[in-house]
Amino acid sequence: MIVLEILQGTAKERLHRVLGNGGTITIGRSPASSVEITDFHLSGDHAQISQVGEHYVFRDLRSTNGSAIERDGRRVPVDAAARWELALVDGDILLLGNPGNPVRVAVRIGDEADDDLGDRLIASRSILDLPAVVDQLDRDPVDALRVYKALQPLGARREPADAIEACVVATFELLPRATHVAILLRSETDKDRFALALARSKQPEMRSPGPTVDPVRASRAVLRRVLTDRAAVLTANAQEVLSSESIMGGSLMSVLAVPLWRGDDIIGLIQADNRHASGMFSETDLETALLLASQASLAIDNATLVQRLRAAEERARGENVYLKRKEQKIKFVNIIGESPAMKAVLSQLDRVIDTRATVCIEGETGTGKELIAAAIHHQSQRADKMFVAQNCAALPENLLESELFGHKRGAFTSADSDKKGLFEIADGGTLFLDEMGEMPLTLQAKLLRVLQEGTIRPVGATSEKQVDVRIICATNRDLAAEVEKQRFRQDLYYRLMVFPIKLPPLRERREDIPLLGAHFLKRYAEEYRVELPGFSQDALDALQSYNWPGNIRELENEIQRLVIQAESGHWIESTDLSPRLRKVEGTVARIAPKQGTLKEMMDQVERWLISEALRDHGNNKTKTAVTLGITREGLHKKLAKFGV
Repeated sequence: MIVLEILQGTAKERLHRVLGNGGTITIGRSPASSVEITDFHLSGDHAQISQVGEHYVFRDLRSTNGSAIERDGRRVPVDAAARWELALVDGDILLLGNPGNPVRVAVRIGDEADDDLGDRLIASRSILDLPAVVDQLDRDPVDALRVYKALQPLGARREPADAIEACVVATFELLPRATHVAILLRSETDKDRFALALARSKQPEMRSPGPTVDPVRASRAVLRRVLTDRAAVLTANAQEVLSSESIMGGSLMSVLAVPLWRGDDIIGLIQADNRHASGMFSETDLETALLLASQASLAIDNATLVQRLRAAEERARGENVYLKRKEQKIKFVNIIGESPAMKAVLSQLDRVIDTRATVCIEGETGTGKELIAAAIHHQSQRADKMFVAQNCAALPENLLESELFGHKRGAFTSADSDKKGLFEIADGGTLFLDEMGEMPLTLQAKLLRVLQEGTIRPVGATSEKQVDVRIICATNRDLAAEVEKQRFRQDLYYRLMVFPIKLPPLRERREDIPLLGAHFLKRYAEEYRVELPGFSQDALDALQSYNWPGNIRELENEIQRLVIQAESGHWIESTDLSPRLRKVEGTVARIAPKQGTLKEMMDQVERWLISEALRDHGNNKTKTAVTLGITREGLHKKLAKFGV
């Protein structure tokens, strides 16, 4: 037998029971469909379910919006891109039509007898009968004391696992006829699924440490009766009623099941089994179990709430540490540079700070791209919101997606709680994406959607969130070349290049090296508590003559090393510099021209300087001319003159 229950969708009948007879069930908007669902995004003949041997096969009839099956928390597509049909298993959820808001249909497969308790039901007690049970208990002080002592430990448990264990112990104490006890809890991610939380047997050798071993499983019929009637139920001769697939272990003489509830919601149930005919449960046991369940529900719910609060506190503490570390006010005055190249950059920043334009900062590694991005944010109207930075090359694709967009609990194996993404944290502020050229193509598509629509979808979520985030990105790659090589999306390239800013390398702003050197010398001298007068002229000449392939970051590291090894009160000399910097000490000797007239000696020096500049720029004549302060035509004349 197969049972289809419409969980989400427009249909006159919510429940459809079909006996297995080798036939076919049709699903769609057509009135002729076996299961008529009138949601507009379904096709007239959307799908069908056919019995093939002992299996039921779901087939999408090439519908417009496709179908999928939710199984064990995973979405399995059934469409042209994947497959047109798939065998169903008990517990599947059909997802029909619009992927963003599909029609949801629960599938139950089992024996016809398993669908109804029939005349095997002995007694039932609604949770509304609880006050009457309490009143009756008040008239029996001895029994009241017994129940009180059994339930007292429940209130002291602060971990969900401990609370569940205490509930099992209390069940054995209050129901001495029970030989096996199991607790099932409703899934947080799938409200239609109940999972075994703990199962225990009175015999120590049969005890199970957790949900991996399942010595007793709740019957579908018992579970549905508890959920439908919101009542505790008692059944007899269970081995004649339920198939071996419904209850493992067999030989059950009676089953007592009682719901756990939170307000109007059933959050689980306690099932106690008796496997000895001589000790079958009574209606008094059923009433005692109802009282037990009320306290067990409260204990499990409180422990779960404490666990969530603890986890939320840890997340908040981690987010606060991150945000405080990033919340550093940076002004343009902190950007050091008096060279024409840096003045041009600062002029560009003044124009863009209070716009919504996306900024792309280009420059070699170590040129200070994040410093510039932070300065734009903290001088803008978004300064009272967050500035959040993420290096796109620092994480693998799946972790980067979760870091940027967040995820829902259960989205993947280690996702044990909801997490806010950086887009959500930076809402109203600025998100800086460093090493933009390293972002995988699949994430580039999702970033493009954020730029176009202003919405994000956390991993595992079914709905989108609106965010207001300004994007500033940085790269040391030539993104135009990456587009030509099809390693970067062209549409995203144009979205990011609204306002590009090119940061000059340190070798193109040598006049700023003394200012930067003095700044870092002062910072690290204060940090390491030494007094240093400054740099000698020879040391400054050596610093300015070096090409600094690592740019400002390399300069900062060099000066930090100098301060660590320097003696307080002494000037920094050229001999203190690293060997790679001291190579420039022989520059004058290498330049020294042969004896001749002044013009001949000047020509030799000029020829050497032009050759070195060409080498520094990889024979790029345009950049060489800019560095030397002459025109490209003037450089060509000199190259012809000197035969270079």
